[in-house]
Amino acid sequence: MESHRGPLKSAVPSNVVSPVRRCSRTACGRPAVATLTYVYADSTAVLGPLATYAEPHCYDLCAEHSERLTAPRGWEVVRLSDGSAPARPSGDDLEALANAVREAARPQERAAQAGGKPGGRAGDPVEVGRRGHLRVLRSPDS
Repeated sequence: MESHRGPLKSAVPSNVVSPVRRCSRTACGRPAVATLTYVYADSTAVLGPLATYAEPHCYDLCAEHSERLTAPRGWEVVRLSDGSAPARPSGDDLEALANAVREAARPQERAAQAGGKPGGRAGDPVEVGRRGHLRVLRSPDS
């Protein structure tokens, strides 16, 4: 005789086991976002994206603990990005943005350099009229 059993109806929900991996730091219950691994031969601590599954010699860390991670003296910390998080702007990015803002703030100087004609360099067509998205341009030669 065959038995067809369904899920146990007497099962008690547990707060001990969670499908979300938690930070390995003592007394921290936040969700883990990164995995820390030590390479003892190279004196290196490698902090990367959360591993696919929990390893016995790896430590899962929450965002706060992964940002504050330091290594012992003489050790190097290597931080690997997972590519899904937006990259933080570098000094070059911020400098390029500042230069673009400065350039946009000087329209009068560009018009004066173009021979006093607003809207462009000498020899550029001049807008005479507009209808909807269409523009009527006149050549500067005429």
